[in-house]
Amino acid sequence: MSKALAALAFLALNFYIYQFFATAEVIPTHLSFANWPLQIEGWSCPEKGKMDDKTLANLGASDYLICDYRRADPPAAVDLYVGWHETQIRHEGGGDYENSIHPPKHCLPGSGWEIIDATQVPLDLEGLPQRPALVNRLVIAKGEQRALVYYWYQTQGRVVADDWRKIVYLSWDRARRHRTDGSLIRLTTSLDHKDDQRAEADLRELAALVVARLGPYVPN
Repeated sequence: MSKALAALAFLALNFYIYQFFATAEVIPTHLSFANWPLQIEGWSCPEKGKMDDKTLANLGASDYLICDYRRADPPAAVDLYVGWHETQIRHEGGGDYENSIHPPKHCLPGSGWEIIDATQVPLDLEGLPQRPALVNRLVIAKGEQRALVYYWYQTQGRVVADDWRKIVYLSWDRARRHRTDGSLIRLTTSLDHKDDQRAEADLRELAALVVARLGPYVPN
């Protein structure tokens, strides 16, 4: 409850500061994910995935990447999603509307997945100030399927795991830098035919390779 109250207080402060002091919102330039490499060292993605218009409109992402990466030796498969929002505030009809990044904890149950374990784990990501950074770790199930998920919010050079911290930083950056851009990074691998330690190692390896290349696509 205290975290939620703190987030609400920052939102109220942000509204006050933005209304009285802020200028027009800054939309940073970035490299399109159309240029993202399909080959990353020993990992390869046959082709980038696409979302239908309805799903994309619901997510509100300005640009996104969906890639099912595979590694031959040792065999591994990890699904990567990166969604970048150039703004998390929509300006329509003279008013401002929320366009925030959807937390996977909320979206996964709506897709039929049950979250059976949720923790935060340290992840060493080169090129970022937080080393190690805390990211979310989920074990999810749908029927007899089980999968391991790592996800975090990457916003203006930060790795953020908590939803309430994301809200606080959004408010702070909007007031201080006139920016509300940010991204969600999510990696998923099946646990059906793999032990948990191997799955953890696969996610950590690909996560490090992805983050090392994200700079031009997700502005600091």
